[in-house]
Amino acid sequence: MPWYIYHALKQLFPSGRFFSFFSLMSIMGVMLGVCVLVIVQSVMNGFGEGIRQRIVETQGDIRIRSNEVVYDWEAQLERLQAEEMIVAAAPFAEGVVMLQHQNRPQFPMIRGVDPIAESDVIALENFITLGDLDDFDDEGIFLGEGLAYTLKAGPGSIVEVFTPLMLERLKKDEVLLPREFTVLGTFRTGSPQVDSNMVISTLRVMQELYGLEEGAHGISVKLRPGVDAWAYSGELEERVLRPGLEAVSWLEANRDFLFVVQQEKRVISFIIIFIILVASFSITIALMMAVMRKTREIGLLVAMGGRPIEVAYSFCFQGFVIGTIGTGCGIAMAMLCLHYRSPILYFYTKLTNTEVDFLGQYNVYEIPVHYLMSDFITVTLFAVVISTLAGLLPALRAARLKPADALRSE
Repeated sequence: MPWYIYHALKQLFPSGRFFSFFSLMSIMGVMLGVCVLVIVQSVMNGFGEGIRQRIVETQGDIRIRSNEVVYDWEAQLERLQAEEMIVAAAPFAEGVVMLQHQNRPQFPMIRGVDPIAESDVIALENFITLGDLDDFDDEGIFLGEGLAYTLKAGPGSIVEVFTPLMLERLKKDEVLLPREFTVLGTFRTGSPQVDSNMVISTLRVMQELYGLEEGAHGISVKLRPGVDAWAYSGELEERVLRPGLEAVSWLEANRDFLFVVQQEKRVISFIIIFIILVASFSITIALMMAVMRKTREIGLLVAMGGRPIEVAYSFCFQGFVIGTIGTGCGIAMAMLCLHYRSPILYFYTKLTNTEVDFLGQYNVYEIPVHYLMSDFITVTLFAVVISTLAGLLPALRAARLKPADALRSE
């Protein structure tokens, strides 16, 4: 082992102590910075991944839409089903209605689907929490859990539906009475925004409520695993769909929201990086003080034949070791905190007597986590490099000491 590495280790691990005090404080600074950075990146990755997965599960990979009512959707459906890359396709119609139960009005989105065809695109049965999908017919609807709670409605409740078609008929001096439906059950997608603002009915019901006759608003498409939805949507427009129809992938439809989530991760990570930079200053100060305390020792080492560059290596290596240990401990601490994130969040809400309302903005009910190896590599390299560079200034000062001046130092 080179003498300068041995000297660096002796400075970090003095005889009789596991760590020197200054080394321990420096390691803790790096550890906390890395811990917070890994937690933030993993949680933001979890939000993004959860949103992407939930969008695909509730909307499908691609949606075929038009600015007008699609009356030839059956012909388009057959063409889509003949495609090798498409697993299933189903028509849909959607819009906004007024829903009322016991004088409690709400204005949710209503989505009309073909129960049989839709189950191949979106697994509705996986989201049903109350009720039976086998009972789904034109006289009943399913409510999102949040919406059902707001309306105080449950399976068997009778709700009234008012539609924009009623206003159109009023202009022609015609009066349409609201439709009554039986609540067949409730569903939970995992997205608070969807669950508090969504009703599912049959396609025939939506055609009647919106006066679509035999038309639909679009077709949901499910692709085979591994198919690029963005690229394939363009191919469908060019080769399969008639003019006037557009294929919108889930990435394109939610591009703005996904971009915001990605930018939030970058901005928060950039801010938290300053914690590691502050920790690097503590390393610099600790090593600079070591140079000042060990001036005579450094002079003696040079006088005994040690080269100034080797003295510099000793202090840079100390920064490298501090950064490596701090990074390892920080990652371990982050993994531990993320594993027990639910109890920690519960304890925080009880301690502060508050509710975690921000989760609904990300369409989740609990804090998600998704680990990316690229994040761990980036954080590790950044923390170790910064810590090593933090020892550069003390190393240069130690290397510039002249043996005679250093030995005369008190």
